[in-house]
Amino acid sequence: MKFFLTLFTSIAVSTSGLLADKPNIVLIYIDDLGYGDLGCYGCKDIPTPNIDRLAKEGVRFTASYITNPPCCPSRCSLMMGQYAQRFGKYGMSRGLPIPEDRPTLARFMGKKGYVTGHIGKWDLGSKKQGPLEVGFSEVAKSPPKKTYKKEGVTRQLGGQRKPRTSKFFCLNEQGETMWLTDYDGDLMVDFVERHKGEPFFLYWSPEAVHSPSVEAPESLMKRAKARGKRRKLAGAIVSVDDQVGKLLKVLEQQGLRKNTLIIFSSDNGGNGGEGASSAPYTGGKGKGTQKEGWVRVPTIFSMPSNLPAGTQHDGMIANFDFYSTIAALTSKSIPDHCDGVNLLPYLKGEKEGDAHEYLFWLNNEPGDAERRHLIAARWKNWRIYKKYDKDAWQLFDLGKDPLEETNLAKKHPKVVAQIASKHIAWKQTLAPLAKIPQIVSDKPIIPKGHGWAYPGDHSKKVGK
Repeated sequence: MKFFLTLFTSIAVSTSGLLADKPNIVLIYIDDLGYGDLGCYGCKDIPTPNIDRLAKEGVRFTASYITNPPCCPSRCSLMMGQYAQRFGKYGMSRGLPIPEDRPTLARFMGKKGYVTGHIGKWDLGSKKQGPLEVGFSEVAKSPPKKTYKKEGVTRQLGGQRKPRTSKFFCLNEQGETMWLTDYDGDLMVDFVERHKGEPFFLYWSPEAVHSPSVEAPESLMKRAKARGKRRKLAGAIVSVDDQVGKLLKVLEQQGLRKNTLIIFSSDNGGNGGEGASSAPYTGGKGKGTQKEGWVRVPTIFSMPSNLPAGTQHDGMIANFDFYSTIAALTSKSIPDHCDGVNLLPYLKGEKEGDAHEYLFWLNNEPGDAERRHLIAARWKNWRIYKKYDKDAWQLFDLGKDPLEETNLAKKHPKVVAQIASKHIAWKQTLAPLAKIPQIVSDKPIIPKGHGWAYPGDHSKKVGK
């Protein structure tokens, strides 16, 4: 009996050690963060010391792309690891189910022995495909929001005369008003502290810095040098940076920083109407959705034990590469459905250049906002695009003309023909446009309240 007890204990300890050695993953996906709005990307008027630290301790990408903007399709592509058009999503298509015949990133990680947690915005799948239903083992509940009663405030927030519910202020368990991004940061700390002894995958997607940023508190705005309409956006970005600081601190306190891969990125370009910057490029959310700034986003990979520090990679990558890279790092295998590339050789400097020779865009959902229609492709420094099928291709050399001011299509017709032929071939591999089913659900996608929700138990509550 003593022999078997000793053997069992030895196996248990060994297994625990193996699990503890697995790298942790934290995926941070900001809403509408512009390429030029971080210090490590050249921003001078918004302090982002914690995000800049990620870049100093990792790899900063200068050609990271969202192939399915805006927010909802971008998140679908991220979580499925492939072009969203593979399952018929050609634009916003909010409410379109994600496929169930291939694992989401969360489900894949769960089957590899990871605790999987989600905090913040979801915005993908059908009304019955919340994070608990597609592979996350625990999800932060949506806290009650602050309600404004003064008429002047409600008009400022949306032109309504009746009381309006805040988007960015919530109530904590004590009934105190909190900035929602701060609340999310506290939940990240709680998640790490509770799962410090087991491998975890945490996905944080805050509501910030999505428009409008009119609620940003003065205490945040005054920490930035930004002026005018950009000042409120700056406050939201400062708050995001604060939460990255909380995350880094708790990882260090628990001895987990070196073995944790942090991926930081954005779901699409920033909103120019709020003063967001795409510098040195142009375009973004709103009027510039055919331009480079709508789809090129800041992206940082940081893991001190595994990746070089303070390096820059200029080759093209896409957000669906995140899935493939995480899979390769944690299990040495990548699901067959993934369009992504394992970025580890590029991150470590073992490979140079573009992870993808070509990248493609096809956002032309009928009924979708016209400004978001985009047909485009990238090859080397060349970018071709048009808004509608009937339009002629335009061609730009982003290396020499980042603002896309000079259309070179007539000067380089062979380049246009080459890239366009690749786009046509890619298009032929896609699924047809899918219809959004009329699905009725009697429960919210993310359970409301405080604490954490679990599959099959929406009332369970844990925490400090």
